[in-house]
Amino acid sequence: MSSASSMVDWDLAGRTARRLVSGGPSTTREEAAAVVAELHRAAATAVAHVEELTGLRPVPGGPVPEVAVVDRPGWADANARGMAALLDPLVEKLAERTGNRPGALATAIGSRATGFQAGGLLAFLSSRVLGQYEIFGTGGRLLLVAPNIVATERKLGVDPSDFRLWVCLHEVTHQLQFTGVPWLSGYLEAQIAEFVAATDLAPDVLRERLQDLLRSLADAVRGGGDGAPEGLMALVRDPRQRAVLDRVTAVMSLVEGHAEYVMDGVGPDVVPSVRTLRKRFAQRRKGRGPLDRVLRRLLGLEQKMKQYADGRHFVGGVVELAGMEGFNRVWEGPANLPLVEELTAPHLWVERVLGRPALPA
Repeated sequence: MSSASSMVDWDLAGRTARRLVSGGPSTTREEAAAVVAELHRAAATAVAHVEELTGLRPVPGGPVPEVAVVDRPGWADANARGMAALLDPLVEKLAERTGNRPGALATAIGSRATGFQAGGLLAFLSSRVLGQYEIFGTGGRLLLVAPNIVATERKLGVDPSDFRLWVCLHEVTHQLQFTGVPWLSGYLEAQIAEFVAATDLAPDVLRERLQDLLRSLADAVRGGGDGAPEGLMALVRDPRQRAVLDRVTAVMSLVEGHAEYVMDGVGPDVVPSVRTLRKRFAQRRKGRGPLDRVLRRLLGLEQKMKQYADGRHFVGGVVELAGMEGFNRVWEGPANLPLVEELTAPHLWVERVLGRPALPA
């Protein structure tokens, strides 16, 4: 999994995550099997509801995404593989361009240290993620993290069947975004490649910065600091990289906000307790204890919450002004993606892309 010039030993990261991951909620073998079966049914049911509301359809003849119900170690393994598939080739190109190739011993020591730290990061996140559509490394796969879904529905005190379908509506929306808009994943890959191209730092210097950031995670866990306020943004120093991140932030806010819109847009006819789910789930996202808040800040999860909010505001605003058909112009090509400043001012997108005053539909 790890190339010779990798910044991170992803094999070690996966093994470390598996050792550190916390156990899931207590269930019998029969209960666990029933959860897995229901999540598969909910994912299949969600497709028709999302297609009807959004108008998105998979490209004819395209690959049919796999739906995988996984546990926490399975999620960590999948993400270690996905990050390796995405980042290792880019780091290799960076090393070739800069001509900086540290010795084999330095590479092995550095990548193992960062791999161990990355494993701790994956272990932490593995208990919080409910679902994910894999874009990189698999050709498209929908992951549903069963123990986290069960733990959350119990903690919130909500109807399990409603909650499982509600989660699937969100993740299936992502599935349809990437199977129905085939240029979207390529666009994200190109942005990440441009991000790497915009740096003149050698891979070993990047690794050192990543190690510094991951060490601050350990300090936060021990209560030794407030963490890095920008999370992973602390690694970014070049203005060109910031410009790339603005574009990535805009598109990720779009896809997350679109999924949020769908979760609530299907209404109580599909998910009877949808309003209760939204109210209680919103409280969950705020984080509870001081340690959780520190870690969320450190890992950039606060920025993730902002993406949900800004993206939801953008999608709802455009649909109100231009209808779903007008909003779907966003999927026609990269030029129609929202700019960062348009996320909080959807009328600007309507005027720029649709070429008409932003009047309610």
